[in-house]
Amino acid sequence: MGGNVGRLCSEAAFAALCGASPVAYHSGLQRRHHRRNRGGDRRAHAALHRIVLTRLRWDLRTQAYFQRRTEEGRTRREITRCLKR
Repeated sequence: MGGNVGRLCSEAAFAALCGASPVAYHSGLQRRHHRRNRGGDRRAHAALHRIVLTRLRWDLRTQAYFQRRTEEGRTRREITRCLKR
């Protein structure tokens, strides 16, 4: 993250720095599509990905969150994106 911790003023700034912030793109009438931000630190993004996978496997709170969001109609990719953020 660099030596200047003060530049991260919000959760969104951290997500953008790690490349975990979603970027919206639209195709015709569908407006719900997002893709991963290809900018940012790839190693930090990989670390966040591993953390999310580990929490989904072992943490009961994260599993409950995953179940709740699945019942709301979210896909696994959308839920993973939310957890990284």
